[in-house]
Amino acid sequence: MEKIRVSAVKYINSYPFMIGLREGEVAGMIDLEVCHPSECADRLIAGKSDLGLIPVAMIAGMEEYHLVGDYCLSTNGEVRTVLLVSNTAFDDISTIYLDYRSRSSVTLCRILAAKAWKREYRWLPAPEEFDITAMIHGEAAVMIGDRCFDYARHFRYRLDLGMEWKKFSGLPFVFACWVSTHKLPEQFTSLFNKALGEGLARRNESVALLREGTSATAEEVIFYLNHNMDYLLDDRKREALTLFIDYIKELKITP
Repeated sequence: MEKIRVSAVKYINSYPFMIGLREGEVAGMIDLEVCHPSECADRLIAGKSDLGLIPVAMIAGMEEYHLVGDYCLSTNGEVRTVLLVSNTAFDDISTIYLDYRSRSSVTLCRILAAKAWKREYRWLPAPEEFDITAMIHGEAAVMIGDRCFDYARHFRYRLDLGMEWKKFSGLPFVFACWVSTHKLPEQFTSLFNKALGEGLARRNESVALLREGTSATAEEVIFYLNHNMDYLLDDRKREALTLFIDYIKELKITP
């Protein structure tokens, strides 16, 4: 069988998946690439990947998609790595920068603004060269992933968007799922799902993948993987995913 091209997220929250995919029985069946969440989606939609851990916001615009396996990247409250950060009190914010690395998190922020906070903002892109620490009064930014361990401490105000969604909807929030644009062989998807589960069972070992220079400690990451991240794609998560996609369509948001 020709190898399946897989795109996975390069952040700490995906490290347990990496253990399973690199060391499990499925390892010889895949070509694995890691990149930013938005790039995972772009690669899948462009046909450069067969299967990707993509931001769920992108599902809203896909003509055909298949959720693969029983696992995802989600939270049931505080997530710690999807934040709205600012040195301005939130009632005084007028402009929000949206991280180019994200699709689901920036879309979540826009939905919360409309549905939960009942506020209007000026939304601006935050490209790769954007200096998040140089924001002026009245500005805030969506910060995602490992950067939260490194930069969150620089900001006086930090709003956890996973918790904000939980308070608003009463549901967990799904940030990314394993998605294919065409149906993959059942033998492969079964082994792929098994590998993900095996990796999650060894999630504490994944601290060995921490990059040099990160501010996150092994103890902090182990707590995060076990208490902030929620990986099982159960019925409650599917309900939350449906609600999120419905809001995207209702508000006519283009992720």
